[in-house]
Amino acid sequence: MTTAPRPDLSALIKAYDVRGVVPDQFSPDVARAIGAAFADVVVLRGADAAGGARPRAVIGRDMRPSGPELVGAFAEGLTRRGVDVVLIGLCSTDGLYHASGALDVPGAMFTASHNPAQYNGIKMCWAGARPVGEDSGLGEIRELAARYLVEPPADAAVPGEVTEREMLGEYAAFLRSLVDLAGLRRLKVVVDAGNGMGGLTVPAVLGDAAGLPALPFDVVPLYFELDGTFPNHEANPLEPENLRDLQAAVVEHGADIGLAFDGDADRCFVIDERGEPVTPSAITALVGLREVARERAAGRTPTVIYNLISSKVVPDLLEAAGARTVRTRVGHSFIKAEMARNDAVFGGEHSAHYYFRDFFFADTGMLAAMHVLSALGQATAPDGRPLTLSELSEAYEPYVASGEINSRVADVAAARARVVEAYVTQQGAGPVEVDELDGLTVSHWDEHPRWWFNLRASNTEPLLRLNVEAADEDIMVKVRDDVLSIVRADAAEETR
Repeated sequence: MTTAPRPDLSALIKAYDVRGVVPDQFSPDVARAIGAAFADVVVLRGADAAGGARPRAVIGRDMRPSGPELVGAFAEGLTRRGVDVVLIGLCSTDGLYHASGALDVPGAMFTASHNPAQYNGIKMCWAGARPVGEDSGLGEIRELAARYLVEPPADAAVPGEVTEREMLGEYAAFLRSLVDLAGLRRLKVVVDAGNGMGGLTVPAVLGDAAGLPALPFDVVPLYFELDGTFPNHEANPLEPENLRDLQAAVVEHGADIGLAFDGDADRCFVIDERGEPVTPSAITALVGLREVARERAAGRTPTVIYNLISSKVVPDLLEAAGARTVRTRVGHSFIKAEMARNDAVFGGEHSAHYYFRDFFFADTGMLAAMHVLSALGQATAPDGRPLTLSELSEAYEPYVASGEINSRVADVAAARARVVEAYVTQQGAGPVEVDELDGLTVSHWDEHPRWWFNLRASNTEPLLRLNVEAADEDIMVKVRDDVLSIVRADAAEETR
């Protein structure tokens, strides 16, 4: 008897999550096999470690049309392996993390974040919202799911049961318990949900849709209708064109602040009253200082995590406030690992993911947004007048950054070597500090003119990603253009 070859799921089950086109890559049969593998690798193993408690997992989904069928198949894979399933229905990714943490069970969130409508995926976690990644179960799940597609596992003697539970109100109340919202002035807040899950969570958390008391926020909604076809714009606020409607609406309504969420509402971008973006580094510094002050008031020495392409203002301000800072590689798995390892109170990265110890060390854009709203609602000038967001954030944006610039090159290694030759070997720009924690970071920050850059290779494409920061615009532009000219000496194409 010949056994059918196992399918290659490496294009679907990646290093940190599951993501692919429905149904070509991600069909109900594949979801069922992944569910059974998740049961064996995470749920049953975790239940054994907990002393034989009845195995249970929680599942949530975003608004994509393919979600219900895929969730049903995934749940079947779990129940046939003897796992009880709690379905919480429509939720944000941080809503699923809350459910995993509050119920202390493994979880699976069906979402493809900001990807187009034809995609779907799964973000999985161990009990307590601890991430499932390549080295913490996902690689094993990939192998086992491929096997189960060819050789389905035997059904458990006692199948699991499926129940439903509404947790939106509990999620909203939990978030509110983590932020001081007392004594705020009334704020007009424009929110662009991008037809994603922010359309469900914002009315519950910032409004009274979940039955909580009203807050002093007048919310102006943009694209709150849940629609996984994204009829208005991509639910990816990292791309400037997807912020334009929000920026225009903030100015049109005379709002105090604008907030933009991605499709699964775990990332949040902030716009000031002028319609200008506030950088994620500035938000990291602002929120980090609030968490540091709270820790120090409780007599604890706080630790804050940031990734290496965050602005220098982050460690500068947080260390001056008495925090210990830890610099990490780019990527949420590295941030989450360092958060837990260091018992860090907060972590932030340039992609607008914000992590909180009190939120199970997981990321939640909504909690970060609430901190910004609280800070703005309490901020006053020396003469007693309320501060605008642009005035408030000015202290957190003293330097000039290029943003991330991608260059498609013929030979990544050769392009990087040319930069090393120019900036490190020759040291024509004066003494520099060099590290290779994640790509190549060259820093000339201890002497004038102050600048640094990081050059990282893409894991999947022949791209080099450049980030530059300097103390002033002229120096940033000079370093940026010089490094790009070296990188692109043999480039046929470039993208921003």
